[in-house]
Amino acid sequence: MHITDIMRGDSPTFSFEFFPPKTPAAAEVLYQTIRDLESYMPHFVSVTYGAGGSTRDLTHDLVERIQHQTKLDPVPHLTCICHNEDEIEAILLRYARSAIGNILALGGDRPRDIPYDKSRDSFQHAIDLVKFIRRFNESGAHPDRRGFGIGVAGFPEGHPATPNRLVEMDHLKAKVDAGADYIVTQLFFDNRDFLDFRERCALADIHIPIIAGIMPVTSMNGFKRIAELAGGARFPAKLLRALQRCENDPEMVRRVGVHFALEQCHDLLDNNVAGIHFYTLNRSDATRVIFDSLGIPRRRSAQAPTVQSSDEVRKRLAN
Repeated sequence: MHITDIMRGDSPTFSFEFFPPKTPAAAEVLYQTIRDLESYMPHFVSVTYGAGGSTRDLTHDLVERIQHQTKLDPVPHLTCICHNEDEIEAILLRYARSAIGNILALGGDRPRDIPYDKSRDSFQHAIDLVKFIRRFNESGAHPDRRGFGIGVAGFPEGHPATPNRLVEMDHLKAKVDAGADYIVTQLFFDNRDFLDFRERCALADIHIPIIAGIMPVTSMNGFKRIAELAGGARFPAKLLRALQRCENDPEMVRRVGVHFALEQCHDLLDNNVAGIHFYTLNRSDATRVIFDSLGIPRRRSAQAPTVQSSDEVRKRLAN
């Protein structure tokens, strides 16, 4: 099912993001998170791709396991970096065979530990990837005659590589015209940035659903990592002040971060957001608190956890 199919009603979507585990311990944390969050029945869950496609096989395995062993609907990230057309086509065929319905097409992060020459990539920008997926859709290789639903990234605070905000919107409009069906935004902490971005999209004649990306601050170390990951996120003074007051108390830091994210979500819902996408960092605690506090009804009953046990996860990672 395309994400846009479930966005035709009046209710917003709620979704989570996971990243592939690299160790048995990390796998155990992730699969416990999936067990915890499966009962909430989010509309979809996204699965990230490491810098330069460094976790590509882990991503594919995790996507297929979620698809076949849980009730969740996975949306894999796909990136331009370090890929050629044959590799991307093979990945799309694999996902089509598993009846994956949606892809999030991204530029991707440059690899950090290996030499990298962007000019050698078949896909220079996300729009090139969108066009390729669109051609794949038209080939009829997907079991859904429409092919994959295609999502792209949006940047409420501005794309870090495109300081000219007018040019940035031109690029986003081009991705939409090339075949993008929905937008998932980078994380942000000031809803005014998101609402302004949404309004500028409308002015640019972009009328596809825009899903807001939210990441609760749960630790001071995590807070500092967020600034790195987001390419320089803007932290409102209100949030900074609250965190500074309790920075030596980890539990209070978590409570402040969750409360701030909860207020963001309430305000977004009051402003008719199309959906909220939670960046979970593979942990469920903060997201569950926010979900429960928002009073979001469970969409349908989930069966007992269907993901593999910790022993099975370790065995799988060892093979």
